[in-house]
Amino acid sequence: MTMRFRLFPALVLAGSLLLALLQLSLPALAAEKLEVYKSPYCGCCEAWVDHMRAAGFAVEVNDVEDLTPVKERYGITPDLASCHTAVLGDYVIEGHVPAEDVARLLEAAPQAQGLAVPGMPLGSPGMEQGDRSQPYDVIVFTKGGKQAVFARH
Repeated sequence: MTMRFRLFPALVLAGSLLLALLQLSLPALAAEKLEVYKSPYCGCCEAWVDHMRAAGFAVEVNDVEDLTPVKERYGITPDLASCHTAVLGDYVIEGHVPAEDVARLLEAAPQAQGLAVPGMPLGSPGMEQGDRSQPYDVIVFTKGGKQAVFARH
């Protein structure tokens, strides 16, 4: 009986810490909507949207026939382009960027225009094909055209 009473405060403390961590991280993700521009015919884009929602992002989808004007508006150059473009606050997210990289971008808040996964690499979120995958980089880019590797997968 004494053992239960000793364990109870530890369990309450652990539960309180977990709740505090969830309250810190979820509002940061849900504070602004992730506005996604994609083709209405693209299944991999829809799978990426599902990936982002599962990670806690609030997502608004805009199906557009021609993404060229969207990419031009947000400064996506051909070397960074993929099949969909998203906007989250002041950042642009191009292509199949993993949710954890977007969360890390928001946490670090660098002076950048956004993140991109150029092309459609096999195994990236939304491009899963069983156990088949290929290595890919997530690129952080600036309005001035500077690029650097943000993450490797």
